[in-house]
Amino acid sequence: MKTYSLKIKEITRETSDTITIHFKQPLFSKIKYKSGQFLTIIVPINGKNERRAYSLSSAPNIDENLSITIKMIENGLVSNYVDKHFKAGDKMEVVEPMGHFCLEPDKNLERHIVLFAAGSGITPLISMAKSVLVFEPKSTVSLIYGNRSMQSIIFKQTIEEMQKKYGTRFNVVHVLSRAEEDWIGYKGRIDKTLTINVLNLLPKFDNDKTEYFLCGPEGMMTAVTEALVYLQTPKEKIHHESFFSASVKEEANNATDNVSRTVTIILDNEEYQISVKPNKTILEAGLDAGLDMPYSCQSGLCTACRGKKKSGEVKMDEDEGLSEMEIKEGYVLTCVGHPMSEDVVIEIG
Repeated sequence: MKTYSLKIKEITRETSDTITIHFKQPLFSKIKYKSGQFLTIIVPINGKNERRAYSLSSAPNIDENLSITIKMIENGLVSNYVDKHFKAGDKMEVVEPMGHFCLEPDKNLERHIVLFAAGSGITPLISMAKSVLVFEPKSTVSLIYGNRSMQSIIFKQTIEEMQKKYGTRFNVVHVLSRAEEDWIGYKGRIDKTLTINVLNLLPKFDNDKTEYFLCGPEGMMTAVTEALVYLQTPKEKIHHESFFSASVKEEANNATDNVSRTVTIILDNEEYQISVKPNKTILEAGLDAGLDMPYSCQSGLCTACRGKKKSGEVKMDEDEGLSEMEIKEGYVLTCVGHPMSEDVVIEIG
């Protein structure tokens, strides 16, 4: 994994609890990325380097800067620290862009890209929207975006400017769960019924020319997927970003047994034995033991922490980052992996 030290050019406040950090691109070697990918930041807090992955809201070959958008989480260690302590001119260490939730525009295509977002799930999707609208002149983009109120809409001004610029090529449907009294649009949350109703109002394209990208809370994505399946949408046309929350991880940990186990890690041709407690992942235990194990997103998506299981049984909270073939070959993601037997041996690299 390649890391960079990037200078912050500007910090934009999108809403009361959301900021966008705009990084200057390196002068002689610009960082390449795809719409939908994320950037991992490394922030030293209390003597420990904390890593968090945030989706890129800038669009490649369109925006001059490399931008990530961060929504502050209640009691969130990194998000709140960054908001309080970083400013324009400061430098921040980042890991190169990663992620498989991507959209690559093709000027020869004529298709309908339908984006479903809720809250900060808009971050990778706004990058996708910009890329398609600029580089696919024959394509149409529709955005269905759920928020609490008008004040909580991230990129509100950007979205309005894009609507004015692209007209009927960019359709936007806002859904508000705590709408103001004068709001005349959709109210509530994005559920199965609302999804079907909205889709019936959007421009009509053939199934093979329509693709769906979903990003937001798991409940929203499940409801939208159910609606799309009901409408007989081909599975390969539905894409979603699935960063799972700390609560999901906690539930997964609770599903494992309460036994500490020793795991053998083979790293740089050396063997190390680490003790993995039931509330820890293999990666967390390795880092606590001082091993320089590779990792980035800590969500089971980027595969930076991938290792090959030589023996034993490992339970993963999330395995979407791996292909079916990789899983069959014994690969595991240590950032979401828990040993379920005493003979686990994992080779890294």
